[in-house]
Parts: sequence; C-alpha cells; structure tokens
Amino acid sequence: MSKRLGILTGGGDCPGLNAVIRAAAKTAYAYGYELYGFLDGYTGVVEGRYIKLDPPAISGLLHRGGTILGTNNRSDPFHFPVQEGDKIVYRDMSGRAVELLEKLGIEVLLVIGGDGTLAGARDLKAKGARIIGIPKTIDNDLAATDQTFGFDTAVRTATDALDKLHTTAESHHRVMVLELMGRYAGWIALYSGLAGGADVILIPEIPWTVEGVIRKIEARRAEGKPFSIVVVAEGARTPTGELVVQRRVEGSVERLRLGGIGQLVAQMIEEKTGIETRVTVLGHIQRGGSPSSYDRVLATRFGVAAAELAIRGIHGVMVCLRGNDISYVPLEEVAAQPRTVPIDHPLIRTARAIGISFGD
Repeated sequence: MSKRLGILTGGGDCPGLNAVIRAAAKTAYAYGYELYGFLDGYTGVVEGRYIKLDPPAISGLLHRGGTILGTNNRSDPFHFPVQEGDKIVYRDMSGRAVELLEKLGIEVLLVIGGDGTLAGARDLKAKGARIIGIPKTIDNDLAATDQTFGFDTAVRTATDALDKLHTTAESHHRVMVLELMGRYAGWIALYSGLAGGADVILIPEIPWTVEGVIRKIEARRAEGKPFSIVVVAEGARTPTGELVVQRRVEGSVERLRLGGIGQLVAQMIEEKTGIETRVTVLGHIQRGGSPSSYDRVLATRFGVAAAELAIRGIHGVMVCLRGNDISYVPLEEVAAQPRTVPIDHPLIRTARAIGISFGD
C-alpha cells in the first residue's frame, strides 16, 4: 500500500481552505505520499466518504473560496447524528472513525478547523488517531496562534462594506449600524472599524452604555457632521449584560447563533436622538469569496508545514503562526478559552487616540 495522509475541513467555511488543501497535497506528492480528502468534515471519516486528491483534483484551487471537500459543523464524531426510525439520535462514533483511518492506512489526518473541530481532533488523538490540526476561522479567536487564515479576507470584506455605507450615511444624514460576525471576540469589528473609519465600535470585551454611544453621535453633530457609522460585533452584549441570540441549533458544536444586536443598537440610537438609523447585517458574506493574498500565503504555509510534520512522523499538534514564523503546539493547548481582544490592545489605544468611541 502506498503511503497515505488524510485531510478534512470542519466547522464553518472560510476563505483559504482550498489553498491549504492544495499546499498539503502538493507537499505530500513531492515526498511520495498520497492525500485523501474526507468529505463534509468528520462525517466523511465516520461514514467512509472520501476522494483521492491527485494533481488534477487540486488544480486551480488557490484562488477559490469555500472548500472542495465540503464542511459540517454538526458532525462531532463523539456526538454524531444517526437516523433511527423517524428520529435523529446522537451516538459516539469515534471508534468507527479511528478504525476507518487505520483500515485506509492513513498515517496522519490533517484536520482544518476552529475550536470545535480541533477539540474533536484532540479527543480522537486520545483514542489513538494520529492528527495534526490546522487553525481556521474568520473570527481570529483561536488560542495558540497569532492569526488564523480567513480573518484577513473577512476584515477586507467588512471594510469594503463600511466604505459603501459611508456614502449613503453622509448623503441622508443617517446613522448606519453594521453588525459583523466574530462570535465572542471583537477582532473583525475592531480591525474593520478602524480601517473603515467607524465612529463607534462595540465589541464583546468592552461593556458599553447607550449614553456613551449617543455622546459620540451628538458630538459629531455639534461639529457639523450629521451622520455616524457604528460597527457592532455580533457577540457584543446589551448594556444590561445580555447576549442577543438569534436562535439555538441542537446538535451543533456552536448551539447559540448570535444575531440581532445591531437592530437593538439602532433602535436605541433612533429613540434617543431622533436621527434616522439603518442596520446592515453583513452575515455570511464575510465567509465567502476569494481569499486575500495574505490568507493565500498563510494558508499555503500552514498546509506545507502540516504535511511536512506528518511526513516526519510528528503528530498530536497544531501548526500555528508565531510572529512571522510557522511553529506548532500540542493539540491540548488549542481548545482552551477563546482568544479575545485584550482591552489594552494597541489597536484599541490607536482607535481611542483618533476619537473612535467604544461606547464606554
């Protein structure tokens, strides 16, 4: 049997996934290995669905968004959905996953994902699977790496939206509220708000008040600027400390789906100021499209590093970015607390210095 590696993409989709797949495949074949891609996250490992990622299969992938392997955020092998009669029940199928990897002769499985997917990788490692993690999330909230691929593209998408919102806000003398993704971390809101010239940025890490937001908007009006731009991270809490939850999804690693804080902020602003206020929820547009040049390079570096580690016999780790260098850490260090924005982060100090309000 030829020497084989495996790869899967789990959790939410993200610009740069295909670039990782391409880089890992090219590296594997350069060392005389074959690479097999499991379909739809861990579902492919449990159900035995996979494809061979030969050179024709990876041609033209570098610039493509999404993932050719498909992904799934409800396929935890330790809590796997199984149809029994007319009901869905959840079973521990991790043993079957490990057995399939052994049966196929997969020396190491490369798992591309965020905290939920990599927590599953850590637990499969404990059952004997040989795994290397690759950090992925537009939210940039994954511990043990300085940055994840996908984040830069999401920030650019959000910044482009802010550029467009500025023109209509100024024309109509309105307040425009942009709600962005990020889960419980404010990285996307902070970076894009600073890059896109926001007047107010509301993030989960900094409690805010209605009065704090209004104070900035009124100050701008007093300066002859009758419009304002407010960026809100989906995980920002209300002034009374509550999360705004759009819905709950049973069976998903991320059961709470955040959403709606932007509408609440807009309603408060309009009621307090009388200024017409409009809301834009950017949503999944932040996940889509062609990856930026930065994300293509970072994803390629991660893919090469993961494949080379596997070929050297190193596993049970996640590749990561430390400064400008690619390194690796034990999987056990990955699924810790989310990486949130420190309140003394240099970008927060920079934003405050140029007059951006955080509503506090």
